[in-house]
Amino acid sequence: VLILDDWGLMKLSAENRRDLLEVLEDRHGRRSTIATSQLPIEEWHGVIGDATLADAILDRLVHNAYKINLRGESMRKQQAKLTATETSE
Repeated sequence: VLILDDWGLMKLSAENRRDLLEVLEDRHGRRSTIATSQLPIEEWHGVIGDATLADAILDRLVHNAYKINLRGESMRKQQAKLTATETSE
């Protein structure tokens, strides 16, 4: 399993795009890939950059994918509330 965690935080360089396409092409239909992102899928094309490579990459990532959309506050925020100490005046 390949996990792309926090996908889309920065735009990909030309070299990153080519490398990612090559990795996904090798894995497509044979290996599992998990991508997590705070960015909606509709915005991934812009993060990848090159329209042609973006189409190829997203075809391999999104086609036949199971999509799970989470709602609510992040777990980090919820845990911070539990561990925060209140200051007394």
